[in-house]
Parts: sequence; structure tokens; C-alpha cells
Amino acid sequence: MADDAPYSGTPFVAEGYFHQLLSKAVAAGASDVHLKVGQPPGARVGGTLAFFRVDRLRPVDTEAAALHVLRRRHLDIELDDLKEHDLPYEAPGIGRFRVNVYRQRGSLAIVMRVIPPRVPKLEELGVPAACRALAMKDRGLVLCVGAAGNGKSTTLAAMIDHMNHATHRHVVTIEDPIEYLHEDDLCSISQREIGSDTQSFASALRAALRQDPDVVQVGEIRDAETMDIALQAAETGHLVLSTLHTPDVGRTVNRILALAEGDGTEIRERLAGALQGIIAQRLLPRADGQGRVLAAEVLIGTGSVRESIKRPEGNPPLKELMEQGGSLYGMQTFEMHVKELLRDGLIDREVGRANAGF
Repeated sequence: MADDAPYSGTPFVAEGYFHQLLSKAVAAGASDVHLKVGQPPGARVGGTLAFFRVDRLRPVDTEAAALHVLRRRHLDIELDDLKEHDLPYEAPGIGRFRVNVYRQRGSLAIVMRVIPPRVPKLEELGVPAACRALAMKDRGLVLCVGAAGNGKSTTLAAMIDHMNHATHRHVVTIEDPIEYLHEDDLCSISQREIGSDTQSFASALRAALRQDPDVVQVGEIRDAETMDIALQAAETGHLVLSTLHTPDVGRTVNRILALAEGDGTEIRERLAGALQGIIAQRLLPRADGQGRVLAAEVLIGTGSVRESIKRPEGNPPLKELMEQGGSLYGMQTFEMHVKELLRDGLIDREVGRANAGF
């Protein structure tokens, strides 16, 4: 990065220096801050990882930084026993961060995701119009999917913010860790954090059904148990929002089917009955070099989509239904949206070719 930060060569323990790094990264518009032994502190800006012009970090530096963020949360964890740990961190006057402390090659490393100071509006994110309609559904399952770092949690937070200002609901979020802080408006929003407020996604989701929710947000569906309870909640009249680390709509459906035991007939019936929609996201470099733009694939749970999920043989494939359901339902494939972004000059042809073959 262009700005130098002072570094005395002493262990990375001074909160002032640590916060100065974070402040410079936030000011540069970074999405993540990286601390790893053998390289200077880094920041991801506009999708590109850049490094501060300071000394390379040593094991004592990352250990001190890890100890600092853990102690701020009053976590008494022995560093020698730590393999990976998620937690939030707040730097007064700078911002909030989602932190992952992990071990690599025997030393500790840290990645800190910058959480914007307010929940962005759906229109600011450039998400499809279908997100607004899906946020107002009374029941069912809505999934936002994509690779890590493609804005899934931000989209779900914006959907909750939309309903917070539009309808009276009790919303329970289950997060690891809590990212955006919601302030109650029309909704009552209860935010629970794995580790400090509850033990696991599955246990919190099971408990949420006894907390009179209208809406439940599950940070991530990681296993068959969580998927089963999420479907139960959607089937019993709740709106369930969650994420999966799958790249597109087709592989999301396949992932859900793979989580179930047996021949898949039952899970196909349940998924088809509960699904309201899937939004798959990718953040692509903008043609003007000013950050990234969202490309999205959208599937809406229409009657034809439900039949295709239940009985794929003899019914049009989901991709064909997305291609045909644009004007009426707001569905689209990645190829359709990338072509639109290319036509509007928001991405260049090389990015279009890499993501949609144009």
C-alpha cells in the first residue's frame, strides 16, 4: 500500500500501532486485513491484496495480535492449543471486524473482514430486484450462495434491514460471529452469536423455533442436521434465510441433495415444497478499476421449478427455467447478467469471458 506505517521492530503488541494499521486499511477501502508471518501486513482493496511498506511480521507479532483480539473478547484460550477461531472485534473510532485467527505452518495468522458501519441498502448493493420480494415472503427457504468473500452475509443483512423498515416481525439471527448490528425499527431483531450466545447453528436453530420467530437467519448451513432443521422451520410457517458455499444454483441444489441420506426422493419433495428462491453471487472487477460489481444468478420457486426439483427427468432443467423466467419472475442465469454488465460497460470483455464465456 502507498502509505507507510511506523514500525519499531518491537513485538506487535501496541494497540496504537495495531489500530493505525486497521485505520489505514479502512481508509483505503479495504475489505480484509491480513496478518501472516513472513510478510508485511496486507489489505485487500478492490479485490487485490496489497501490502504495507513495513517490516515482515514475525511469530511474536502475530501471537501478540491474536492474544490482543482474544483478550478483548475475554476469551481465555491458550495460543498453543488454538487451531482456528472466529470472533468479532471492534476498534473504537475505526470500525468493526469479523476475525478469523488460524494456524499455518506452526505460526498464527489473522484475517480481519471489515464490516461497514451501517447495513447497506439493497439498491446500493446492486442485487436483483427479486431479493426485495423474497425478503417479504411469509414463509419458506431463501438461500444466498457463492464463494467466500462474495457478499452473501451483506446481502442477507440488507434483506433483513429492508424488512426491518417495512413490516412488523420478530427476526432471530444466528451468526458466527455477529457482523452487522441491526437496530430495531418495525421489527424486533434478536442476534445470537455462536460461542458466546449459543453452542452451534443446529442447537440455536432448534431453540429459535421456541422463540416465536417470524424470520430466522442462519449464518451458514454446514451439515445435514442444520439443513434438516432449516427445512422444518420453513415447512412450519417461518421464513428462513441462510447461505451455502456453492458457486451457482445448480450446484446448490446438488449440495442440498447430497446432505440427505437415502435415494433423495424425500429431500427433493421437501426442498421443492419449501424453496422460495436462490441467489448466487459473484463480485467481479469493474472496468473502471473502482472496486467490484455484483453478478447474480436467480432462481425463484415457481410451480415449474418445484416440479423440476422433485422430478428432474421429464421436466425442463433449472437453467432453462431461469433463462425463460426473466421478465415474469425476475430469474436470470449468470450468463444473462454478465452479458448485461458487459453491455453497460461495467465489466470488460476479459472478465466477461472468464465468467460467462463471452
